[in-house]
Amino acid sequence: MELDLHGKTALVTGSNRGTGQIIAQRLATEGATVIAHGFNAGSADHVVEVSEVAHAVWGDLSNEAGCQQVVDQALGKVGQIDILVNNYGTAEEKRWPQADTDDWLDMYQKNVLSAARLIRLLSPQMRTLGWGRMIQLGTIGSTQPNALRPAYYAAKGALANIAVGLAKELAGTGITVNTISPGYIRTPEIEAAFRAKAKREGWDDDWETIEKRIVAQRFPNPVGRIATREEVADLVCFIASQRAGFINGQNIRIDGGAIDVVH
Repeated sequence: MELDLHGKTALVTGSNRGTGQIIAQRLATEGATVIAHGFNAGSADHVVEVSEVAHAVWGDLSNEAGCQQVVDQALGKVGQIDILVNNYGTAEEKRWPQADTDDWLDMYQKNVLSAARLIRLLSPQMRTLGWGRMIQLGTIGSTQPNALRPAYYAAKGALANIAVGLAKELAGTGITVNTISPGYIRTPEIEAAFRAKAKREGWDDDWETIEKRIVAQRFPNPVGRIATREEVADLVCFIASQRAGFINGQNIRIDGGAIDVVH
């Protein structure tokens, strides 16, 4: 399937590592001119060096000045942004008794306002272009939260809410807004954490066995495994493409069927 991303430019936040890096690389493979982002100077340069990603920018998205810096750098390199992937976000491992007001505000700054600032800065030029894609990376925890990370899940729930309201705000502009919400993803960090757990608890150390335990204990789903970064990136590429032009204001789960609800 031809996704027709040639001639499009994309900014992927938090793409110096993890799932964001694979999203940036996949978009570039599909023909887009892609800008990777990291928080510190030079932190995303390696993505350009090892892939077809064209440019790298940096800046702290948890404040106004950092977001403006990222946008100025990006537009200075490519002139316009057609596709904004708000991949950046961070979780706080604090339950209700531990999470204080500052923790809640921190999660909102990093997971919601980081995206909202970039949307405000980049949506006017997308309106002028008459075409655009705003894609947020959420989590199935915004639909089915647990007790472990209340501030994080609440923030991600707000991020999904934004997509619905923003799609209405941008009606008739040619810009679509969607949220993509994965469950567990096999990132190097997740794999390392579960391999360490396997070692502590005396499991077999092959990944197939570890993954089966993850599914049984933490993430039961009909597919029987967790997502790869490439699968999440492929969904982002499709939603960013011309072929997804009638998908708008949605929270699209990629979870192997873990959440078994009917909407």
